[in-house]
Amino acid sequence: MTAPIFQVCSASQAVTALLGTGPTRLYPHGEAPEGVARPYAVWQVVSGSPINFLNCVPSTDRYGLQVDVYAETASSAEDVVMALRRVIAQHAYVTGFGIDDKDKDTHSYRKGFDVAWLVSL
Repeated sequence: MTAPIFQVCSASQAVTALLGTGPTRLYPHGEAPEGVARPYAVWQVVSGSPINFLNCVPSTDRYGLQVDVYAETASSAEDVVMALRRVIAQHAYVTGFGIDDKDKDTHSYRKGFDVAWLVSL
């Protein structure tokens, strides 16, 4: 099991207004198709661990996710980040902010943030 980031985000009208439907342009890291329309977002698991207890087996896992948005403009990247943050924050914790730059090769603006998502087993 992993964090249900795609299911949660693709169910949000605010997110799909920016990332589309059929498909929603939110991909596991490394799976965005070549030449995909911008803006789009990718996510990856960067850490994870069970929530351990002394008296029983874990019933919850914690996933650390990194979410990155790629867009044609800085304001478009910001709009997508804010839409994703708003919906994700209803289910998980935004724990930090990462990348905020312009890629010199693709000229895409990139903004990112980190999430801690607790998943019941």
